[in-house]
Amino acid sequence: MAEPLKIALAGLGTVGVGVIRLVEANAQLIARRAGRPIQITVVSARDRNKARGVDLSPYAWEDDMVILGEREDVDVVVEMVGGSDGPALALARTTIEAGKALVTANKAMIAHHGLELASKAEEKKVALKFEAAVAGGIPVIKGLREGAAANEIERVYGILNGTCNFILSTMEDTGRDFGNVLAEAQAKGFAEADPAFDVEGTDAAHKLSILAAISFGSKIDFGAVDTAGITRLRAADIAQASALGYVIRLIGMAETEGSNGSTALFQRVQPHLVPVDHPLAHVDGATNAVVAEGNFSGRLLFQGAGAGDGPTASAVVADLIDIARGEVGHPFSMPVSELEALGPAQTGHRLGRAYVRFMVADRPGVLAEITAALRDAGVSIESLIQKGRAGDAVMVAMVTHEGPESAVRKALELLEGSDSLTEPPLVLQILGD
Repeated sequence: MAEPLKIALAGLGTVGVGVIRLVEANAQLIARRAGRPIQITVVSARDRNKARGVDLSPYAWEDDMVILGEREDVDVVVEMVGGSDGPALALARTTIEAGKALVTANKAMIAHHGLELASKAEEKKVALKFEAAVAGGIPVIKGLREGAAANEIERVYGILNGTCNFILSTMEDTGRDFGNVLAEAQAKGFAEADPAFDVEGTDAAHKLSILAAISFGSKIDFGAVDTAGITRLRAADIAQASALGYVIRLIGMAETEGSNGSTALFQRVQPHLVPVDHPLAHVDGATNAVVAEGNFSGRLLFQGAGAGDGPTASAVVADLIDIARGEVGHPFSMPVSELEALGPAQTGHRLGRAYVRFMVADRPGVLAEITAALRDAGVSIESLIQKGRAGDAVMVAMVTHEGPESAVRKALELLEGSDSLTEPPLVLQILGD
C-alpha cells in the first residue's frame, strides 16, 4: 500500500476529537477506500493539558498551530479552530502557501476569505476542501459540486442551523416561548453560552453564501445576505402558523434573477412559514436539510445531522479520503477566475404571500388604522386574527394575498411612528413551491 497521508490537526474541541476517534476506529476501512492509510502525526490546541477523552500520546504536539503548515512531516492540515480571522486564517494561509492541502470546517473563514484561499490553492495546485463547513455530515457540497455538476441550479434553500431548528421545533411541540427553549438548548449543548451567532442568523448566512457560490458559479458575497434571526418569534406566532397549516423554520434561500441582460443574486436568511406538506416542514430538532433545484435533475433534497462530533468528523475525513486519492479539483466547482461577481438582487418586486404580526395598544380604532395602511399600500388581506392580551398589548396577525414585497414595506412605512404599535411589526415570508 502507498505511503500514508500525514495529517496535522489544529483544534481539539468536540469535532477535532471526533476526527481522531473516527480515524482510529475505522483506520483499516479508510485505508482501503482511500488507497493509502490516513495517519494523524501532529496536533495542536490552546491547552495542552486539558483532558479530552482520547489518548494524544501517539501524536507530536505543536504549541504554535501556524507552524503545522510548514512541517515536513505533514501533507494535509485539518483546521478545526474556528473564527473568520486570527490563528485559523493565519494557519490556512501558511498551509496553502507551503503547498499543502487544507481541510476545514470553518464556515466563517470560507465565507469571508474563501476566494482568496481558493485562488492561492489553485495557484499552488493543492486541495482546499470544506465539506464540514456546511450542514455537518450531509454531503451537500459534494452533491452540488459533483453530483449535480451538469445542472443549472435554479434555487438552493434549506434549514442550515441546527440550534435554531431545535428551538423552533421545540417551541412548536411544547408551546413554550423562545427564551425558555433557548435555555434548554444551552443546557443540552445545542446552543452556545452566547447564542447570538446562531439565533441572529449569522451562522446560516455564512453557510448560504458558500452554497450560493457553488450553486451559481458566483463569487461569495456574504455581506449581501439579507439576514434576520428568530429572537422576535413568540409562542403565539408558532401557534398561529400551526392553525393556518404551517410551521415556522429559519430558511436560507438563494437564487439568481435576470433583468435587462444582467444577472443578480438573491440571498436571504429569515424565518419562513413552511406549508406542512413541504419536505422542510418535517425537519425537526437539530437536523439540517438543503433543497437544490436543478434544471434537469429537478428537486434534490439533502438531509441529515447538521452538527455534532460524529457527523462533522465524518465530513472532514471524507475530504481527507478524496485528497488521499489525489482528488484536488476547484473549491467552488470552477476556477476562481471563472466565478461571476453578481450584484445583490432587489427584493421589492418579489411576489409572495406574507405573515404579518402586530403588537398593538388595546383601544378602539387600532385595527382600522392598520387595515387602512395596508389598503393604501395595495396589500390585500387573506385572513386576519386578533388574539387576546399579551401583557399590555394585543396581538393582531394576518396573512396577505400574493403581492410584491414592496407593498408590505410601504404599509409598514405608513404605520411607522404610530403610537398604536407597541413594538415593530414582524413580517415572515411564506415559502412557496
